[in-house]
Amino acid sequence: MKIAIANDHRGIELKSRVVAYLEQQGHEVSNMGTDSQDSVDYPDYAAKVCEQVGGGETDRGILICGSGIGMNIAANKHKNVRSVRAQDLGDAEWSRKHNNANVLCLSADRIGEGSVDSLVELWLTTEFEGGRHARRIDKLGDIDGNRNC
Repeated sequence: MKIAIANDHRGIELKSRVVAYLEQQGHEVSNMGTDSQDSVDYPDYAAKVCEQVGGGETDRGILICGSGIGMNIAANKHKNVRSVRAQDLGDAEWSRKHNNANVLCLSADRIGEGSVDSLVELWLTTEFEGGRHARRIDKLGDIDGNRNC
């Protein structure tokens, strides 16, 4: 799977861990985040990943900032992106099963190192259930005139 990943200055360490895990699992990773401790603006990095995901150049995206909240808000402003901030396995699973989320936002400050690998793996391997959930995803696309949401 092709996965674009980015982070702000607070997500450098977690990004490194996630990239290593993804590459170990055989995924093709496009690292678009900063590696500098200098303060940066998270919407700029969210845009880099969401342009890739929304344009179909990558299968999924992962964004990391201090809380995961800012990246999630920024990501959901982009066409063809359904982003979720997941803090536990339930969030990861249901965001895929029912919402077909294609961007995962993580909190560098709140996700434990031991749980991030299993959270990311579950999010990547859980399939969208479709059915009634597909109808709801279509309605989300209708809100912003983007039927292919």
